Amino acid sequence: MNNPYNPILGRRQALKRAACGFGNLALAGMLGRQTMAAGKATAMNPLAPQQGHLAAKAKRVIFIFMQGGPSHVDSFDYKPRLDKDHGKMRKFDDARTKAKTGKVIEHRIMKSLWEYKQYGQCGLPVSDLFPNIAKHADDLCVLKGMHTEGVAHGPATLFLHTGTMNMIRPSMGAWTTYGLGSDNENLPGFVTINPSMGNGGPRNYSNGFLPAVYQGTAVGRAGIPAKEAKIRNIVHPKLSSDEQLKQFELLRAMNQAQVKSKPQEYELDALINSYELAWRMQNNAPNTLDLSGESKSTLEMYGIDEKETDNFGRQCLMGRRLAEAGVRYIQINYTDNTNNPAWDQHSNMPKHKEHAYASDKPVAGLLQDLKQRGLLEDTLVWWGGEFGRTPYSQSNGTGRDHNSDGFTVWLAGGGVKPGFSYGETDEFGHRAVDGKVHMHDLHATILHLLGLDHERLTYPFDGRDYRLTDVAGRVVDEIIA
Repeated sequence: MNNPYNPILGRRQALKRAACGFGNLALAGMLGRQTMAAGKATAMNPLAPQQGHLAAKAKRVIFIFMQGGPSHVDSFDYKPRLDKDHGKMRKFDDARTKAKTGKVIEHRIMKSLWEYKQYGQCGLPVSDLFPNIAKHADDLCVLKGMHTEGVAHGPATLFLHTGTMNMIRPSMGAWTTYGLGSDNENLPGFVTINPSMGNGGPRNYSNGFLPAVYQGTAVGRAGIPAKEAKIRNIVHPKLSSDEQLKQFELLRAMNQAQVKSKPQEYELDALINSYELAWRMQNNAPNTLDLSGESKSTLEMYGIDEKETDNFGRQCLMGRRLAEAGVRYIQINYTDNTNNPAWDQHSNMPKHKEHAYASDKPVAGLLQDLKQRGLLEDTLVWWGGEFGRTPYSQSNGTGRDHNSDGFTVWLAGGGVKPGFSYGETDEFGHRAVDGKVHMHDLHATILHLLGLDHERLTYPFDGRDYRLTDVAGRVVDEIIA
């Protein structure tokens, strides 16, 4: 009867005797996977800086997410054919129309609402939507042949962040910190500023099946002013600093006693590390996010204290401070919590001007600030949305629909060619036709610039090894300096 596998015993009793029940089996399995897969990291600090697979050109990423799909044909992809054929009817074979109607139909061509000018020595055409970013044309690497999966915001946004549309998978920031750790032991490796709760919500900065330490830390959320953006639950509402210190020291002493009694319990080390990271964040993160010590000229550079640009300017400046402090992956979100994300103008394209005005100066300020501090050369800045918009009009000729078949993003710093354009859409800006870059390719390239081989950055889960780029993706060597 002492045999836990005696057939006389019920399965539940046998499991309880053998492994303390399903809960402990699950916990043991999860902790075992974490210890095995993260074996390259020290057990005491899974966020310790790690050596990549390759020589890195960038130490960190700042991703400026323009949620909703800014129109590439109204910003960085100049198409004279739209002016010539404005108002004419033409059939466009695209995934969005087929998904809604099941056939190819005619649409009315719509010219850009804004004029283009050439900027910099590279002669990059940029519309009047982004005159401040345009001043940095010679720092930009513009990818005009982008295409992706998903014709609606939710699936496309998830695909941009996680490389999939139909599973809960780790986000790119989580993969990055899993591969490289953090350069600051007092801060998380992955921070997202004012993320949206819609169109994927927390899944866009989730650790998925990676250990929880790699999950993105949210600072504020969309819809809340950036002045009020902070890391939640980092300050105890009732205990003083001295009382919290005493509590922490007692907890640490108890934890160390446990470690001494069980020296091989690596998962216990990882749990203790999470407590200690939380304590260190408590004493360091608020200062990192505090903008009060910045000079007047810096605040003006970002448009802070100006009505239209103050909010996003604060987000961009927080992004620079986090980068300077050693955070590995920083996401700055231009979005909101409405059903239709910020740049989603199906019936009101002139509203693009409002969003461009609010974000143009802050983004340009970030580029200038990084450059003058010597940070741009090893910081990869990525600007873009989940897809672009159609060259034809929608809703009585006043808006544009989603376009996943061709759109533009740009990169700067971090080892990409400056003042360089790569790829093309067709003459209408409808479909990527030359120098095509799929979202998997962009992910592979960004990881490569960080020193990570996207085919080797894997994690065992559910019977197979997973990676951000799944079974696809190529490094776009043509844009690497």
